[in-house]
Amino acid sequence: MTTLAKHSRSASPAAASSPKPQGSHRRLGDLKIALLFIAPAMIGFIVFYVVPTIRGLYLSFTEYSILGEPEWIGLDNYTAIAKDPLFWNSLAVTGQYVFINIVVQTALALGLALLMHKVAKSTLIRGALLLPWMMSNVIAALLWFWMLDYQIGVVNQFIEWAGLPRVAFFGSEEWAIPTQALINTWRHMGYTALLIFAGMQAIPGHLYEVAKLDGASPFQTFRKITIPLLRPVLVLVLVVTVIGSFQVFDTVSVTTGGGPVNATRVIQYYIYQRAFTESDFGYGSAIAVILFLILALVAFIQMKFLKGNESDLD
Repeated sequence: MTTLAKHSRSASPAAASSPKPQGSHRRLGDLKIALLFIAPAMIGFIVFYVVPTIRGLYLSFTEYSILGEPEWIGLDNYTAIAKDPLFWNSLAVTGQYVFINIVVQTALALGLALLMHKVAKSTLIRGALLLPWMMSNVIAALLWFWMLDYQIGVVNQFIEWAGLPRVAFFGSEEWAIPTQALINTWRHMGYTALLIFAGMQAIPGHLYEVAKLDGASPFQTFRKITIPLLRPVLVLVLVVTVIGSFQVFDTVSVTTGGGPVNATRVIQYYIYQRAFTESDFGYGSAIAVILFLILALVAFIQMKFLKGNESDLD
């Protein structure tokens, strides 16, 4: 018994100094490899996103043109923005654009997704829906700019042949923003439809079979099964579409340049004008910070009240 105790005491220091399990070394090695692969993307994110964001936030509290050094002025830019009628006009114009774009694009994309789910089974047709989305914003804007031209546009040619008066799609204050919104709806509608279609694929088919056996109409099935179970996908689509709509710039810059008058001067275009046309980078940065706060608030409200993190499939 004594011999066994001595053996145990003599063995204990060796056990204490034994090497760590190989699993911990393996995990450490995997972590180093993962960090190595993540490093390029992380460096790009810091250089092109984090640093410019901090720089822009700093410039929003300064008076700065590219020819001089930033001069700290505190909250003067934000005070001036609160009294700037052009800022409030650009915010109202952007809100009008966002409303038209979101309502029309979501409705049409949902209809296209239903057609793909029930009728169009061809992969070729589904892929064709992405063609406008793969086109650059500038090319899409120029395409519709010529098609909707008042004098030589093919759309106005058809309108005239139908016995109706020509429409100044880009030259009328009444039509300018709806036209911009519908152009971007056309470009992004297919991509949005594919996102919704992917969400429909995740809905179990037996739910539709049970609803059919219970005598539910297609509309009742859509309202009671499809829409509730699509809520997380629809919230994602709404958040992404709203953020993208607030950032519209290319279409306006190529077609109307903020006109006629201020009818299409959206907030992104106003930021560009103040910063790069008038060389008031401090004021432009302050508007950009306000836009960031608006988008963060809108995204939070959508996720919170639409319960985008919850799914009825659970």
